[in-house]
Amino acid sequence: MKRRAFIRKNGAFTLLAPFATLSFDPLNFSSSKSGSGKPDWLLEMISNNDGGVRRILERYVDDQASTYYGAVLDGFEMATAHSLTSFLKAGICALVSPESEFYNDQELRKKIALSCSFFLSLQHEDGTIDLVSTNFHSTPDTGFIVKWLAPVWRLLDTSEVAVKESITIPLKQFLLKAGEGLKVGGIHTPNHRWVVSSALTELYKINADPGYLSRVEEWLAEQIDLDEDGQYEEKSSYIYSSLSDRVLISIARGLDKPELLDYVYKNLKMNLFYLHPNGEIVTEASGRQDNSIIGTLEYYYYPFRYMALKTGDGQFAAACKLIEETCFNKTTGFLYYFLEDPSLWEELPTAKALPMDYAKVFHNSNLIRIRRGGYDASILSGSTVFFTFHKKELALQGLRFASAFFGKGQFSADTYKIENGKYILSSQLSGPYYQPFPKEKIPGDGDWSKMPRSERRKSEIQQLNSTVTIQEEDNGFSIDIAITGTDNVPVALELIFRPGGTFSGTVPHEGMKETVFLKDGMGKYTGNGSSITFGPGLYKHKWVAIRGALPKMDSPTAFLTGFTPFHHKLNIS
Repeated sequence: MKRRAFIRKNGAFTLLAPFATLSFDPLNFSSSKSGSGKPDWLLEMISNNDGGVRRILERYVDDQASTYYGAVLDGFEMATAHSLTSFLKAGICALVSPESEFYNDQELRKKIALSCSFFLSLQHEDGTIDLVSTNFHSTPDTGFIVKWLAPVWRLLDTSEVAVKESITIPLKQFLLKAGEGLKVGGIHTPNHRWVVSSALTELYKINADPGYLSRVEEWLAEQIDLDEDGQYEEKSSYIYSSLSDRVLISIARGLDKPELLDYVYKNLKMNLFYLHPNGEIVTEASGRQDNSIIGTLEYYYYPFRYMALKTGDGQFAAACKLIEETCFNKTTGFLYYFLEDPSLWEELPTAKALPMDYAKVFHNSNLIRIRRGGYDASILSGSTVFFTFHKKELALQGLRFASAFFGKGQFSADTYKIENGKYILSSQLSGPYYQPFPKEKIPGDGDWSKMPRSERRKSEIQQLNSTVTIQEEDNGFSIDIAITGTDNVPVALELIFRPGGTFSGTVPHEGMKETVFLKDGMGKYTGNGSSITFGPGLYKHKWVAIRGALPKMDSPTAFLTGFTPFHHKLNIS
């Protein structure tokens, strides 16, 4: 089974918990610039980067007797290439910025130089490094590091920082050795092709090796993995789609391939319909580790800003403003883009309203997005979480149900269709029994494994047919759930809410924390000045840990229960 299919069928939505609580610190950047010409938002980014440097220095190993002398420890107290890279990237950006408290700071320069020496000790003879959590002698992870460090090397090389050679010489040694590995090494995932190609492009600006260009062309010959909806193969809206946008811009600019920007443009346009009212991005259709996590738009700031200035698109400018208002402090890791390219300092085009009222189908992602001003919903086929609902600062993060049908009754739609404004999700399950093994094929030694079910005749076949019909109603949705076929099968429907609110109209579960039953009438989940109403209730039994169902999330959850034939219409607003 493909990894993405496994995730959707087997509940990687456990990443929903624990939920993070978004805090907003709106920034009002004026169009004024400093004496250096840098705009206010960039000065804020430099200041934020200084804070990052200070935090990293707390993990810097300054003990000359330590085998880790000059390293930076990660959260597990390991000295890795990635923890060092975070220091080199942030530290060099600070060193070269006159507005930074660390500008031309020789103490910081000495620490970075020591880190470069330690960095070289982590590099393998083939030029690669390890991602110690999973990948060893990893070309793609080397690509990630090179695409980060090549630009900051150029920033330092052209700066007036004193004794900069103590950093530029060993760091260039690392980069060129890495380039040899990138010219021949393999990859794992679709985005790795563009990461490696971007790294080689950035290296070419330092060392015009034709081998770099040849390898980029090999990867680009496979063509960009963008579907008709505007989404990349991995459908990773939070992490890897934004990454693909950034690295494709890098390749387009570095190798004069403007046609690659068309893919970036289409993906950014698509993502305008993936936005929740509070600035978060839809992640439930992802095929990677960001499936169903809470994600904001910080990773898209550079692509949106670059493409807004490149195309004059006012919606991209509005997306930049939204990022500045909701998650700007998270953009600091991309400071090097903005330090190296002053054209990005220009004033954005006039903002144009983002999509606020739509119903849009993304066929290739099995996703339907509906936005009506201050609330929105996602409908998903092929996912155990088939409906989400966001309203201001509250979220019904997942709606799902399971039946005790042969241990495989967790609902995930096999098909979906749209009829007269109704969104219809369906699945069909069968539960057979098996007859004696054909006499002439019995192995004679009683070995069960030699008598596969595939060669046994099926009998007493049970069926379970589930249909979910979702329709827009005033200020919300109706969700009609019908389960037919085998009778008297226990069913549990769960509404999974984001922490931060309180239930009313419900009855607490006696043995499970943050778990309630909606036995009758309407329930309400309230918090942060808003509320989500749901119901009417249904209560026929108290069994919620249905056999074969996915475990309950570590989040506030309301259950409705019944038996087949099951037919219940739920209203959410």
